[in-house]
Amino acid sequence: MSQRLATLIILLLAGFPLSAQWLDFLTQDIPRTADNQPDLTAPAPKNAEGYPDLSGMWVPVDAHGSLFDPDKTQEWARQLMAEHKSNFFGKEPRFNCLPNGPASYPASALAAGMRRFVQRPTFLAILSSDMTYRQVFLDGRELETDPFPTWIGYSAAHWEGDTLVVESNGYNDKTWLNGLGLQHTDRLRITERYQRLDFGHIKLEITYDDPGTFTEPVQALVEMEYRADTALLENVCNESSIGLSHWKGEIKQAEEKAVDVSEEILATYVGTYEGIWLGNVITAEIVLEDGEISLIRTPPYGDNIGGNIESAKSRLIPQSENAFDCSCGVGFVFKANGEGVVTGVEEVHVSGAWPFKRVR
Repeated sequence: MSQRLATLIILLLAGFPLSAQWLDFLTQDIPRTADNQPDLTAPAPKNAEGYPDLSGMWVPVDAHGSLFDPDKTQEWARQLMAEHKSNFFGKEPRFNCLPNGPASYPASALAAGMRRFVQRPTFLAILSSDMTYRQVFLDGRELETDPFPTWIGYSAAHWEGDTLVVESNGYNDKTWLNGLGLQHTDRLRITERYQRLDFGHIKLEITYDDPGTFTEPVQALVEMEYRADTALLENVCNESSIGLSHWKGEIKQAEEKAVDVSEEILATYVGTYEGIWLGNVITAEIVLEDGEISLIRTPPYGDNIGGNIESAKSRLIPQSENAFDCSCGVGFVFKANGEGVVTGVEEVHVSGAWPFKRVR
C-alpha cells in the first residue's frame, strides 16, 4: 500500500478504541458468575441516595429509531448526507481530529462510542477515548437560554424515579449526529433518558429537537452494555493534508499499478473467511464476477450502529498474483498451504496483518 493510503488508515484507526491493555486484570467489586465472568444480569447497583449508579465502562450494542430516517430531515440535510456519502464520509469530524460531539451518543465501539461514566451525587462525568469529556450537572441548575456554542454542549440532569434525564443544548453546528453524515444547526437540543435495567444493561432513549434540521423531533433508541476487564485507551489523531482527500486518488493509483491475474487463479480465492479484528468477529466473503473479485465484509467498514453504512461490495484490485488493494481502503493478501490450497487471507492495516481463516 502507498504512504498516502497508510496515512488514511491511520486516521480511520484513530476512531477505533482498542482493548488490549491489562488483559489479565479483572474489574474489581462487580458481580460475577460461577466461572468468574461478569454477571450482566445481576441487580443494578444503587448509590447512597438510592438512585441507580451508572458508573462503569459502557458501549452501545444496538441503536435504531427515526434519527436514522432521512425522511425526517429537511432537504438541505439530506443533500449534505448524499454529498458526505459520495466523499466516503471523509469530512466526519473525528476523521479530521475534531471532537465527535453528539455523534458518539449512539455510536458503536468501532466508531468511538465506548465511554466511561463516573457518577457522583451532584455530577456525572462521561469520558471518551478521544480524550473529550462531558460534564453533566445534577446540582439543580437549569440550562442557559442562550449559551455560547461549543462542540460538546452543556448538560444538566435530574432524576425521574430511577431514570436519569439529561438535557443538553449549546451545540455548535460543526458536529454530526450519526455516521450517515447527518448535520444539524445550533438550535439543537438533546434529551437523554438513562435506565439501568440490571448490572450490565442500560436502556437509553435520545430525543433530538432541532427545527432547523428535522421536520419533527426524532429519537434514537440505544441499548448499552457494560464492558468489564478492559480499559479506555486514548486515541490520538494527527491531522494530515494527504489523508482523506486522496482516497479516490488511491483507488486510481491502485488501478494504474494493477497486474493481470487469470480468472482461474482468482477463482481459488472465492469463499468465506472469518477472523477477529479489534475484538470483533469479522466475516469476509470473496466473490468472482466478470473476471474480478470483490469483498463483502460483515460488519462493513465504518459500520456504526443504526445503519451507518450499508453492506456493499468493495473491489479488490490485484497488485500481484495474491496481493490486492481494496476500494475500502485496506490491503488483502491471500495465503496458501504447501499444496497450493488457499487457506486464509490477511486483512492488512497499519496496525498489522489480521489473519482470517477460510471456513468454506
